[in-house]
Amino acid sequence: MIPTILFLLALGFAASGRASPPLALAIGLAFGLLFKNPFAVPATKFSRWLLQASVVGLGFGMNLHEVVRAGRGGFVYTLLGILFAMIAGMVLGALLGVQRKPAFLISTGTAICGGSAIAAVGPVAGASDEEMAVSLGTIFVLNSVALLTFPFIGAYYHLSQSQFGLWAALAIHDTSSVVGAAAKYGAVALAVGTTVKLARALWIVPMTLITALARHTKAKIQWPWFIVLFCLAAVFNTYIRAGATVYPWITKVAHIGMTVTLFLIGTGISIATVKQVGPRPLLQGILLWLLVSVTSLWLIRVGWISL
Repeated sequence: MIPTILFLLALGFAASGRASPPLALAIGLAFGLLFKNPFAVPATKFSRWLLQASVVGLGFGMNLHEVVRAGRGGFVYTLLGILFAMIAGMVLGALLGVQRKPAFLISTGTAICGGSAIAAVGPVAGASDEEMAVSLGTIFVLNSVALLTFPFIGAYYHLSQSQFGLWAALAIHDTSSVVGAAAKYGAVALAVGTTVKLARALWIVPMTLITALARHTKAKIQWPWFIVLFCLAAVFNTYIRAGATVYPWITKVAHIGMTVTLFLIGTGISIATVKQVGPRPLLQGILLWLLVSVTSLWLIRVGWISL
């Protein structure tokens, strides 16, 4: 009874508009580590839907020209970043003795867009439920760390909002955590981070196809339609000004939805999840994430990567 009451109270606070994304995630993590989530299954399903709906809502606060510019400018970086993360991830997995499928899934989640990429590629790769859980657990733990630490690191190195948004999109796994960290840093960081990350998420499709061809299986591709709807929302905001008074409200609701999503994600990380991940896959995920984060941060600071 007590966990249910605490969960509902915390959920209400996350949805009140007063909680910041990092705070909501921290509260969710604290709950998940101390109590068993009484709504674990519906929370997982609802958070996936809410994430996509919130991303679409954020599109009503974006200018289409900025979306196109950021997506075009980040294309080369995204391609090179994905290749680098996949190769480095598989090498690290082999050196650490991580089984091939979890190593592949952790590499894919780091390279593209975290849990969404793992959920799409895992079944095609023939991963078991346990292998999926280990990979998702690794990514979610690191997502939480990134969301809480990246804004402080960006401020320490005096990154501009554009630089931080680009770094967050290249180095943080899930779209929700990119949005949460970038929103804390500023409006420009949010615009850059969201658009570059969504452009990165499109690579789910070719990655799934390549995996299916390599395994000679017929795959049902999970097309990320919410990205198309995000772009459509940006079209409305840019060209259809009749709804100009409504768009800011939609964007505000989307920010709250993203905050609630992060709280729900936090509640899904328990002590059992951390134990299930185990030391080797977690170490692979940490080393790969640090490699990607430090390398991309350095390249952005020296000016080799910019928009």
